[in-house]
Amino acid sequence: MAYDEFELQLRALDERGRYRRLHSRTGIDFTSNDYLGLAESDELRQAAIEAIARGIPVGAGGSRLLRGNHPEHEALEIEAANHFGAESALYFGAGYTANHAIFSTLPQRGDIVLHDELVHASVHEGLRRCRAPHESIRHNDVDAFAERLAQWRQAGSRGRPWIAVESVYSMDGDSPALADLVAVADRFDAVLLIDEAHATGVLGPDGRGLAAPFEGRDNVITLHTCGKALGTSGGFVLGPKIIRDFLVNRARPFIFATAPSPLIAAVTRAALRISREPARRERLAHLVAFAARQLKARCGIDASPSHILPVIVGADAKVVALASALQAQGFDTRAIRPPTVPEGTARLRIALTANLTEAVISELFDALAIAMRGLP
Repeated sequence: MAYDEFELQLRALDERGRYRRLHSRTGIDFTSNDYLGLAESDELRQAAIEAIARGIPVGAGGSRLLRGNHPEHEALEIEAANHFGAESALYFGAGYTANHAIFSTLPQRGDIVLHDELVHASVHEGLRRCRAPHESIRHNDVDAFAERLAQWRQAGSRGRPWIAVESVYSMDGDSPALADLVAVADRFDAVLLIDEAHATGVLGPDGRGLAAPFEGRDNVITLHTCGKALGTSGGFVLGPKIIRDFLVNRARPFIFATAPSPLIAAVTRAALRISREPARRERLAHLVAFAARQLKARCGIDASPSHILPVIVGADAKVVALASALQAQGFDTRAIRPPTVPEGTARLRIALTANLTEAVISELFDALAIAMRGLP
């Protein structure tokens, strides 16, 4: 069977420098989301051993509405709700799936969804199935959210607005003014949806994220993922119990998916407890401050305020060449190109983890400065 149309599309991607390939893990990690260094830690390995010894199964065997619901899922949800300060939590197999469930299920006809223009692809995928109209708002522009909602209300709309943002943007490393967005939500009787994926475990009190001051409010729903700083997999939707119950009853990505691994749920409980300990967060914060100084001194680039450092190059071919040069010297950095980021903003996304050292960070930026000077 011929797949000529696929071949043509792949060839076009390759010609534009946007052909994706899978690569094995090599070099020093400057690209993963394992911010606290837990994914391969002895602590989580031991938690897995102990869970297996207790007889916790690897697989769930079905959806949670059938036989797949395990006491470890429910124990994890109780612990997560208590940890983050929400009324309830619902555990999904992936953060992507959780976001898809939120946006395809919660907004109703007559509502409106306003989202930051840089929200994750999983939000856009959920919005494809959304009953409510949705609009993109300028990045981190609180006033633009308020102005659009004022127009919507003045036009006689009486539904519920939903405001969707991230607390740390995965490709830019910056954050919105969450307190101001909460005020906008209060003013317009809106629900604020905050994706904490890149803040969970790293930022906020006890690593509870930047939305921690607002958890538990009836107009705030958060998403915390487990596959980044917590080192496991899955994601929590946290908010009022009525939201949890509605998702259990109406969210197709929850109803029809095999439940997450009970073993991973047990290990994630351990990860939550470890994340409350300050040592790893403090080490990462120290490395973030050090890296910001080194990036400026060696490359003349101002760092983002977080553990995600974008180095915007612009042209796709240039950023691919830059990433290749660094990989050849033993640094695992990756080129990020459109459509993942806006046209003309191809970049390196340098992610910092607690496993790094000051010495290796300095070496990376020395190599980056040399490689940048060699770009055409």
